[in-house]
Amino acid sequence: MKRLLLLACLALPCTAHAQTVTFTTEDYAPFNYREGKEIKGATVEQVEKVMAAIGVDYTIDIMPWARAFSLARTAPMTCVFATAHNGARDPLFKWVEPLLIDRNILITRKGSGVTAGNLDEAKKYTVGTQREDYTETILKEKGFTKLDVASDFNATLRKLLGGRIDMMPISELYFEKLKADQPVELVTVLSAQPMGIACEKNFPDELLARMQAALDKLIADGDQKQIFLKYGMNLSE
Repeated sequence: MKRLLLLACLALPCTAHAQTVTFTTEDYAPFNYREGKEIKGATVEQVEKVMAAIGVDYTIDIMPWARAFSLARTAPMTCVFATAHNGARDPLFKWVEPLLIDRNILITRKGSGVTAGNLDEAKKYTVGTQREDYTETILKEKGFTKLDVASDFNATLRKLLGGRIDMMPISELYFEKLKADQPVELVTVLSAQPMGIACEKNFPDELLARMQAALDKLIADGDQKQIFLKYGMNLSE
């Protein structure tokens, strides 16, 4: 059988099995982050379990979001996560999803005096986000013009806590954890969207299907929910 498989690989492309999949992501705890030399997080663990289930080699690297996103658009066998799947991004990638279904909210620092009953009222404030993050696109599409764009999530959060910006968008799931540690509060809801793994357009369809099947099983077995609970987040909320 092994000889037949070897002959088949000599006769036909076996790229999906021979190549390593490169995953890029950003520093956005508790979803994906670096702790010492280890890359951890609720979405990182899902990617690790998916790839272990299908037996394909991979690497994961953390970098500024704009670079992570750009590499997944241009570099063969490269995927970026966790990526919001919206209309603008849909044709740019091949998708494996959902790593989660998330709402994005606008938050402010407690005591800032910033209030907004809806998005129109929120537009008078300066809102911080990350360069080429999907929230930058959403804010622009919804008519926000006073934007402050940083290199990564942590830089934006530092600006918010330091009073240099009025609001910032954040995952509602992460907010439930963040507010226990930082003086932040909800202003209003910005958007809702599925978050997934976005792979370069020429990514092998057969490998993509195997990844999707492994993620589907992870969800069906309840493992995805348990991973989020481990990081202090409840998907049912």
